[in-house]
Amino acid sequence: MNEPTPRFWEVFFEVYEALPRQGPGSRACAARALEFCHDLPPSPAVLDLGCGVGGQTLHLADLTSGAIVAIDSHAPSIARLRTTVVERGISHRVRPVVGDMAHPDLPPESFDLIWSEGALYNIGIENALRVCRGLLRPAGHLAFTDAVWRKGNPPPEVKASFDLDYPTMGRVPDIVAAIERCEYSLNGHFTLPDEAWWDDFYTPMQTRLEELRGKYAADVEALAALHQLAQEPEMHRAHSEYYAYEFFIVRRV
Repeated sequence: MNEPTPRFWEVFFEVYEALPRQGPGSRACAARALEFCHDLPPSPAVLDLGCGVGGQTLHLADLTSGAIVAIDSHAPSIARLRTTVVERGISHRVRPVVGDMAHPDLPPESFDLIWSEGALYNIGIENALRVCRGLLRPAGHLAFTDAVWRKGNPPPEVKASFDLDYPTMGRVPDIVAAIERCEYSLNGHFTLPDEAWWDDFYTPMQTRLEELRGKYAADVEALAALHQLAQEPEMHRAHSEYYAYEFFIVRRV
């Protein structure tokens, strides 16, 4: 598979920045994950790593009463989240920050809860677990989702797609082993249901792709990028039995 071109990334962000979220998940899944976070303070200090435009950040603001720092390296996504929190009147509780997830430049042991949906793999799961451990208060919680294989021998197009973005992707036991090596206890984990892929992610994506096909009807390169992006939801529709997103909830030992 060819490396994406600069034009591809322009179109990619034009699609993804307009979506409610940039990966699978839902408010119901966030609420379920929070149920595994025992003994949180009434107003926990929360860090959302790799927040994107903040779909899950807004869920956390609804589901907790704490203060939230939301970090992402993509400045336009943070700009959109800043606008959203002002519009919703929660800028006193939610602080969006442009930053590096691997080096978040935050005080050690300053958070009761760290949250990350579909982002930790970008810096390597074990490295991310260690970064988060240093930022968590003793007995603090980390809740994160990660893509995992559900069974072996996926079709070539599925394997190629994940190899491009996440070549080290493993199975649930692999993540559990990494959690234990990094000195966490596992509170629980669960697989995201299919609606968590479609309701706020793939269905809005398909609507956005159709809008941009009209906008770029005479732009061959943009249409090729849109066609490539459209393969992802179709691949999921055809082959989702081979892979999933798993929600892991762990506690610093």
